[in-house]
Amino acid sequence: MAHPGGTAGLPADLAVGDDGVPRCRWGDSPPEYRSYHDREWGRPVGEEARVLEKLCLEGFQAGLSWLTILRKRPAFRKAFASFDPASLAAFGDQDLERLLSDPGIVRHRGKIEAALTNARATLALWEEGLSLGGLLWAYEPPRARPAPGSFSEVPSSTAESKALSAELRRRGFRFVGPTTAYAAMQALGVVNDHLAGCRFRASAEKERSRFKPPTRAARAPGPGRGS
Repeated sequence: MAHPGGTAGLPADLAVGDDGVPRCRWGDSPPEYRSYHDREWGRPVGEEARVLEKLCLEGFQAGLSWLTILRKRPAFRKAFASFDPASLAAFGDQDLERLLSDPGIVRHRGKIEAALTNARATLALWEEGLSLGGLLWAYEPPRARPAPGSFSEVPSSTAESKALSAELRRRGFRFVGPTTAYAAMQALGVVNDHLAGCRFRASAEKERSRFKPPTRAARAPGPGRGS
């Protein structure tokens, strides 16, 4: 018997959508999930603002659905200066009050304060000649991991995410527990957890094979950045 939305013999955790493409079932619908799954999730990223954004948004997601965060992401980017670390680190009390009254984002004081703290922790890395992207990618596991065949084979955290979480916390980052750290690793392509049989696993892996991970050394911030 065919699985709903799929074809006969298709694993239960895959779905074939109305476009005829097999993908991880969670990414089939609604449209925001499909776009995120197909174009972003598992594709390698090392740029500082993108990494900071992902860590912060994963923190905001705690207790909520990721769909809620995706739908609010444009408002988050507008409110949080596109997660530019230097700009966000400079936010003061007036900015905090503005964010707490912004209906477009998740108005949780602790999570908002954590995002500002994380931006300042990123600048502290820069002061040491390090980079947030480089720190994240330093915990990439061996690439020989087999493709998961079902969601039950995808962990919520790993030894690497636990070590990354501990290092981030040591350096002053907040809302970065092992599960949050692993979700960021998945989204930013540090691991590829698209299921075996998902059309997008191969394209994500191809991008990963071509990607040159950032080193832990960072470029000196340009004028007006990190100063």
